[in-house]
Amino acid sequence: MMSNLDKNNSISTIPTNYGALSTLVTVFFFWGFIAAGNSIFIPFCKHYFHLDQFQSQLIDFAFYTAYYIGALALFAYGSFGGKDLIGKWGYKKSIVFGLLFSALGAAAMIIAVNANTFSGMLVGLFIVALGFSLQQTAAQPFAISLGDPSTGTSRVNLGGGINSFGTTIGPIVVALALFSTTTAVTDDQIAALSLSKVIVLYTGVGGLFICAAALFHFAKKVPSGIMEEGTEKANKALYMLIIMTGLLIMMFAPVFNSYKTDMSNATNDEQLAMNAFRMKWLLGALGIVVLGLFYANVSASKKPEGWGAMKYPQLVLGMLAIFVYVGVEVAIGSNLGELLKLDSFGNKQASEATPYIAMYWGSLMIGRWAGAVSAFNLSKTNKMLLQVIVPLIAFGVIVGVNAIAKYDMTPLYYYIVCVFIQIAAFFYSNDKPAKTLMVFGLLGVVSMIIGTQTSGTVATYAFLSGGLCCSIMWPCIFTLSIAGLGKYTTQGSAFLIMMILGGGIIPPIQGKLADVIGIQQSYWVAVICFAYLTFFAIAVKGILKKQGVNYEEATTASGH
Repeated sequence: MMSNLDKNNSISTIPTNYGALSTLVTVFFFWGFIAAGNSIFIPFCKHYFHLDQFQSQLIDFAFYTAYYIGALALFAYGSFGGKDLIGKWGYKKSIVFGLLFSALGAAAMIIAVNANTFSGMLVGLFIVALGFSLQQTAAQPFAISLGDPSTGTSRVNLGGGINSFGTTIGPIVVALALFSTTTAVTDDQIAALSLSKVIVLYTGVGGLFICAAALFHFAKKVPSGIMEEGTEKANKALYMLIIMTGLLIMMFAPVFNSYKTDMSNATNDEQLAMNAFRMKWLLGALGIVVLGLFYANVSASKKPEGWGAMKYPQLVLGMLAIFVYVGVEVAIGSNLGELLKLDSFGNKQASEATPYIAMYWGSLMIGRWAGAVSAFNLSKTNKMLLQVIVPLIAFGVIVGVNAIAKYDMTPLYYYIVCVFIQIAAFFYSNDKPAKTLMVFGLLGVVSMIIGTQTSGTVATYAFLSGGLCCSIMWPCIFTLSIAGLGKYTTQGSAFLIMMILGGGIIPPIQGKLADVIGIQQSYWVAVICFAYLTFFAIAVKGILKKQGVNYEEATTASGH
């Protein structure tokens, strides 16, 4: 994935299709908005349907599993049919179909809510996320293709910034729609919720999906993105993934069954035994993913035939990087509420912890907005100026939105120091994907170690800054992983989308570890994750150079 080089090795940049890009980023907003809106439906379902905590978390499990299943199905079609489905439809039509499929999921949600069935709601959310899986598999390489490949990371960053804006305002808008208020929602309010409001909400969401599909379909500036090349069958990769999926089901089944056991009157020893039992199977699931990808990498290096995109080591290592990245991003945020209950962190209850959790997820928006600056043709001076101003504006938006929701943000004003550290890291990274990932990976390692070894405001800010570190990682990993894949690009994209599965494995591992060594020290899981991401950043640069894909030099030469 380099800029086009002429015979004299001078670089001719490809102009960015801003009309198509502005249309494309609308779908990024939906992903963040709906995923964040689940934070409202989880407590709603828990209290309305009288579920335990694990059962309510099935909402997220259904959501993230759909990404894996959807991407696996796309790959299976391409492997057996010999032609990539997204390449056959084109990026544009694939996104339209994905939006319509998500609209179908919204309709299923309406039917399930009307029938008062929790399992039906899970099916509806699963269908919505299946549509998202198709959209994401197409949208990521599509954004990279809408201009010079060397600035592809910045365009994905722009989409990520819009996605994070959806994540930031999603819960507030959903709460406003359901409860006619932007303040924190109580259990009594959830229990008294009228199902008619949920139906109205998802009717509106489904309508927005259809409108977005129409916008894409009729937008003349959006190219079709059809790829005519056939795809080599990758039966070895397919069989490996099918076996891996079967083994994962075997690992998850005992964990799910264990939650049927009533532990309300269990002794400490019984609780510890149950935690050890669950941890064993969760670690087994993690081991299957790691060993499966390691096996694919080793086997493909010896005999690449039949492995498809997996014959490229940057893709296989990138799959594990996406798995780890999504896992650590979700794990840090999911465990913050429990962490802030500690006396050393101010003994904050749920309502008091809300602005801190909001700042963590908002930190993703801060970094992505800053990273999106390079997607525009700006002078060097204006670009440098905006890379300082934009993160500060994003910080102000987060504070302002939460202030409107009547949360006290004064304890977080000094968090702006962390934002300035991120700005400095952006300048040092100089828009080079591998260098950027390495720098932010190292910052993640350092911040998590500081968080585990200190307490109070310093530790709190250190853990929150994990959001700043994660913010820029997805586009860097994605761009580096599909660099040089050629006709295997969309197949590789599907593999990467599968690895969103990390959000369903790593967070519960940290949660169970917290039961053994304490919530604060459980963040050593995050240290290990950031350490791998740093390793990937270093390793992939050398891998790409061996293939003649000098991504860093192309980026520098084109002025980014």
